[in-house]
Amino acid sequence: MASQELALKLQRRLQWEEAEEGRPQPAPRAFAALELESESPAWAPTACADAELSAQLTRRLDINQGTARPRRCKVFNPYTEFPEFSRRLIKDLESKFKLYDAGRDGFIDLMELKLMMEKLGAPQTHLGLKNMIKEVDEDFDGQLSFREFLLIFHKAAAGELGEDSGLMALAKLSEIDVAQEGVKGAKDFFEAKVQALSCASKFEAELKAEQDEQKQEEEKRRLRQAAFRELKAAFST
Repeated sequence: MASQELALKLQRRLQWEEAEEGRPQPAPRAFAALELESESPAWAPTACADAELSAQLTRRLDINQGTARPRRCKVFNPYTEFPEFSRRLIKDLESKFKLYDAGRDGFIDLMELKLMMEKLGAPQTHLGLKNMIKEVDEDFDGQLSFREFLLIFHKAAAGELGEDSGLMALAKLSEIDVAQEGVKGAKDFFEAKVQALSCASKFEAELKAEQDEQKQEEEKRRLRQAAFRELKAAFST
């Protein structure tokens, strides 16, 4: 649909320029006036707009044909772009994303999404799967990146997804057991989560808790190693 709109816009632009060329030209004016016009040509904005429109149309056609090269983008930091999510939640969602990324290419394509929805107990039609991807597909590559995957849960928490949409089913089934909590429970869950994670200090508290947990694990490992050395020394004597 977007490619057709761009094509129609480009066609209308070309028709308008052809009509302009067919009109009678104005009579020559004074040399000073012509020199003034030459300093700021009127065709420059039109040429720039045509070039931009043509580039967008070419990009869209390449994407539809599967020949478009991926664009370089800035480094994605989920913790800064989605501050409403806790570190633990982002890591859990990253694990789920990698679980269904069977190709290990950093994307969930149409077939991988199909398998994911089937395992979650909410199978979708081919058209339904395409619409799910389209709703969060920011770069129009026909697959889900990790950022777009997180965007699903961001939209779900913000109430931007329909209750009967495939993405809402994915968000609910990935977070909680809807069969036990019910649809209302799922909605209350997302609303409570947004309120609980709205404080900026939440991130720092979770980071500190994670560091403390790592220190405890290291201390337990050190004690186990010391106990093993003592036991080994006792058997050696």
